[in-house]
Amino acid sequence: MSTAPSFAAMAPSIRLSERVAEALATEIRSGRLQPGDKLPTEPELVTQFAVSRTVVREAVSRLKSIGLVESRQGSGVFVLEPAIPPLNFDTHEAVSREAVIQMVEVRRALEAEVAGLAAQRRSPEDVARIRAAIDALDAAVEAGGDGVPEDVALHRAIADAARNPFLLSTLQYLSRFLHGATRVTRANEARRGDFARQVKDEHAAILQAIESGDAVAARAAAFDHMNNAIRRIEEADPAFWRQEGAVLARALTTGLSTV
Repeated sequence: MSTAPSFAAMAPSIRLSERVAEALATEIRSGRLQPGDKLPTEPELVTQFAVSRTVVREAVSRLKSIGLVESRQGSGVFVLEPAIPPLNFDTHEAVSREAVIQMVEVRRALEAEVAGLAAQRRSPEDVARIRAAIDALDAAVEAGGDGVPEDVALHRAIADAARNPFLLSTLQYLSRFLHGATRVTRANEARRGDFARQVKDEHAAILQAIESGDAVAARAAAFDHMNNAIRRIEEADPAFWRQEGAVLARALTTGLSTV
């Protein structure tokens, strides 16, 4: 068991929780806090960092979300065995249009392959689930919603049809960031009727290719869908970023709900 570290008080900051989380993460990544070690208690962290309990709780929640620690009922918070190196996005980049585009580029690579495999391996039940997910998304939009949960469910239905557990695990690992990017793209697309119609047509093209078993067409349709999502972000009204866009994009680093 390694010696418990001692931390210096944090200087005032508008994002104290992120600074506390990064200080703790540095101890973990350096090996000074090792797998199985228990973090100092909440009161101890409050005292050492000279911050509030809320800041400490948010910092620990962030460490949990990136897989560095876990809570054990009645015992405390413990360092986990490292697996995949945790993602670490610079906060200032993540609230920008460029960061959203970069995350959609990640989606483009994954979604194209997922759609191609789905076309090769789909069952009639898979096609029915994908079609139902599209119908649910269209209904949500028509009812005035942003369709984010329905959009996520649609792409999960396609991923399930691909029947590749490693791809599913990768998507699950990235889900916080992918969901954050989806919130931004959906919010932007909901502001313009032409964008909404384009998205609906693109989803229909993906479904058609998967249903027909055409892997080449499915990959192309999914790739084009993500390319067009990038174009729509690039064409977003500057007012969108001054208002909800930048706020929604913060989910890429914080993983916290913005509504």
